[in-house]
Amino acid sequence: MQDEVIKILLIEDVHKFARLLRVMLQSAQGVQFDVEWMESLHDGITRLMAGGIDLVLLDLSLADCKGLESFDKARNAAPHVPIIVLSSLDDETVAVKAVHEGAQDYLVKGQIDSHLLVRAIRYAIERKHTEVALLQAEEKYRSIFENIVEGIFQTTPDGHYLSANSALARIYGYDSSEDLIAHLTDIQRELYVDPNRRTEFVELMQKFDVVKDFESQVRRKDGAVIWISENVRAVRDRKHQLLFYEGTVQDITERKRAEEAIRNSEALYHSLVESLPQNIFRKDLNEHFTFANRRFCMTLGKSLEKILGKTDFDFFPPALAAKYQQDDRKILETGQLFETVEEHQPPGGEKLYVDVVKTPIFDSTGKIIGLQGIFWDITERKRAEERIQRTTEALEASREELRVKNEQMEEDLKMAREIQQAIIPQQYPCFPRSAELNGSALRFCHRYLPTGVVGGDFFNVLALSDTKAGVFICDVMGHGVRSALVTAIIRALVEELTEVATDPGQLLGQLNRDLRAILKQSGTPLFTTAFYMVADLSCAQISYANAGHPKPLLVHRQSGEVEPLQNRGGKSFPGLGLLDGCVYPTSQCALVPNDLIMLFTDGLYDVEGVYEELFSPQWLLAEVRKRAHLPASNLFDELLAEIKMGSDSGGFADDVCLVGMEVAPWFSAPR
Repeated sequence: MQDEVIKILLIEDVHKFARLLRVMLQSAQGVQFDVEWMESLHDGITRLMAGGIDLVLLDLSLADCKGLESFDKARNAAPHVPIIVLSSLDDETVAVKAVHEGAQDYLVKGQIDSHLLVRAIRYAIERKHTEVALLQAEEKYRSIFENIVEGIFQTTPDGHYLSANSALARIYGYDSSEDLIAHLTDIQRELYVDPNRRTEFVELMQKFDVVKDFESQVRRKDGAVIWISENVRAVRDRKHQLLFYEGTVQDITERKRAEEAIRNSEALYHSLVESLPQNIFRKDLNEHFTFANRRFCMTLGKSLEKILGKTDFDFFPPALAAKYQQDDRKILETGQLFETVEEHQPPGGEKLYVDVVKTPIFDSTGKIIGLQGIFWDITERKRAEERIQRTTEALEASREELRVKNEQMEEDLKMAREIQQAIIPQQYPCFPRSAELNGSALRFCHRYLPTGVVGGDFFNVLALSDTKAGVFICDVMGHGVRSALVTAIIRALVEELTEVATDPGQLLGQLNRDLRAILKQSGTPLFTTAFYMVADLSCAQISYANAGHPKPLLVHRQSGEVEPLQNRGGKSFPGLGLLDGCVYPTSQCALVPNDLIMLFTDGLYDVEGVYEELFSPQWLLAEVRKRAHLPASNLFDELLAEIKMGSDSGGFADDVCLVGMEVAPWFSAPR
């Protein structure tokens, strides 16, 4: 401890004794003490909590606090700092109690000399360091014990738990280790599904003192059956008497299920290959047969026992066997699938065709360990193909006529597309009409992606007045010419209904009646969904009605929240043109500055992903919420890119229409 400076806090209200202690410490050899003196417990604790103190010398007879209460307060203020208590009384009972409660030493004032004091300080600091180290080690062990994923336990030989960690309680379905120990009191009857497993376990422990990978089925607290694996050892005293068992438990239920699945898969595979009408065989790297199904055995006219271990040269002419093995070597060298159609011309018979597929077999490390072959007679199929070929040749003469007709149809469809594109808004009105585009209180954007030449989606933005905007979107079932014609009809009907355009529910009701009448005459029912809303700047309100259409999303830019626009009462209503007399109620919500209302058709999420998962309205809601801060055009482009990237076809299966109405951040309703 040479050249070491030890910071001492002396809490003593007797000046003479305090000076004496300071002289004792200053005269100590081999160590340097820096002593701070406080006369009251209050001042001492204040200094102690400031930090930087290595040890406290505390008088138990202070004016503001006496006895072990002084020690308790000082210890609570800095539990990591060693404390030596000082007293004028040589009271062994108090001394023992002080040390028991955490004091490092108890010194009687009249018996203290410099040597005793320095030694007591050194020992106190060392003991405190040791206590801290032991406490840290215990905390580390306890952390491992409680946080390890494996269950850890100690049990008596007769089947009672002495200790268990949280992981074991979790594996067995108990709320805590205490809950497990209190309620699981008979391991043999209450834990093991087969009580004999406990008997087998005890017999193994008595014989070997160690059990490894002991697998059993056990019951959880809720009655569910799981698989566990135990690694346990016997703990004995010096006289080799058994004290208890201790060990670990792993939940291996998933592994057992996987093993069962593999066994079932193998059984299913063998069941399939034995029942299939195809010839199936496997070979090792030396071209020896290692498996053959029943059909292959029948083809060769040999039993399985007479095929296994043999090669092609044992069953086929040398030239044919050499060809087979040449094909096999390509597979084993390249690791690639081999497929071919072989022709056979039996003497005096018709030509036969056989389809052959050979694939490499890999082990778990990806190493080729053999090949599998499958072949079947496709003579009838080849003959059918030949007949089809002749038919195709007969139809070739009419192809030119069909080509001309197709060109005419393509021209007609091109014109239909141009007409449909013309009815889609290319420019949006401003509100008020006199405003520039950037100064409009309502701003619009859209994305329109028909999957065919023409589509069944349609939208329109109507300037009803300087303060009212109508936004209409619809989706006609399908995405071909019929759907496009219906969208044209709907557009014309909407433009004729200007008198009721400010009432969304009334407009959809009239549109339903008109469309119903037209479709009845054609005898061709077509399902049409629609949504219409009116944004009224004069009262900062949106009115809307929904006819079976996907609920638009209201994006609150300030909070980042996104919510669907629900009908009043949460009820849905049928699409247009299906039922007579449908009434579509009008719902309202507030028009808030900087908000975005996003209208869309269901083609946006009716897409199958690369993992055979369908996008959904819930997925769309989450993706829009991630991008709530973006301008509508950026949000739309990112959504479309995300869906294209995640779809298995890289595109959309149905027409897609997106319409956004953004409320200017500076907008405020007139008062």
